[in-house]
Amino acid sequence: MSDLKLFRLSNGVATEMAGGSVALEKALQTVIEANMDTLFGVRFLATEYSTGAKHGGRIDSLGIDENGSPVIFEYKRSMNENVINQGLFYLDWLMDHRGDFAMLVQQKLGSAAVDELEWTAPRLVCVASDFTRYDEHAILQMGRSIELVRYRDFAGDFLALDLVASTAGIGAGGGGANGGGGGHATRSATVTELLGKASEQLSSLYSDLDSALMALGDDVTMTPRKLYFAYRRIKNFACVEVHPQSGELLVFVKIDPDTVQLEEGFSRDVRKIGHFGTGDLELHLRTGADLDKAQPLLQLSYENS
Repeated sequence: MSDLKLFRLSNGVATEMAGGSVALEKALQTVIEANMDTLFGVRFLATEYSTGAKHGGRIDSLGIDENGSPVIFEYKRSMNENVINQGLFYLDWLMDHRGDFAMLVQQKLGSAAVDELEWTAPRLVCVASDFTRYDEHAILQMGRSIELVRYRDFAGDFLALDLVASTAGIGAGGGGANGGGGGHATRSATVTELLGKASEQLSSLYSDLDSALMALGDDVTMTPRKLYFAYRRIKNFACVEVHPQSGELLVFVKIDPDTVQLEEGFSRDVRKIGHFGTGDLELHLRTGADLDKAQPLLQLSYENS
């Protein structure tokens, strides 16, 4: 069971607030859908989405995350409800109906969002008041991108979300909405291919960076996208590009550039500069010393996510 506690501080005196795990009502689903971008870094698309008469189901919530991956939300309303298996059924349905999903994205977000669709690792997010240890073990065996998120409601004033367990998945294959490279006419080398072409020094630097990012917490998962590696908790906190020609790694982190001292050749404000992945601060890593310098910023971005 969740042991999350919240205290209100007033003049140095701590008062515990009563946390509730009440039945997950439609009201909470509505709150999550209305604030999905803030809570999960996911753009909301649809609620109670019908899978048609043949399949006879309704996906609780549908969205698209900051990496372009489709996201299914299922809400566990009772301890004996097998929400994970139900969500897996909908994931399989989604992979067989990519065209329907692309049309939904087109209607809600426009053609640019369709071009950004990433089908290698569609996500299932299960939200519940609690999960069993069997739930946590089960998702490790499934080879899919699944997150178990526990919620606690504090008198209707505060909502706490706790990422209980997550798996990155092994990738479902395919590219964009048409099964290709996201709808682009030309194919760019993937980040994995670029890493394969990197020098031994750059490959070693990436290995050290990967270890540093994964060591930030047990809740960190990494998913390779077409053009970058995405590291996230509930939301992205670092996106890594590999550039063999310049011999550097570009790391985009979620830190307000106004809060740090920018250093030419190492850090840059990219709020008004187009780039892949998410994050407003760009870090250039060429050596182990650069990685050491970046460590506090990586930690801060992790804590912000």
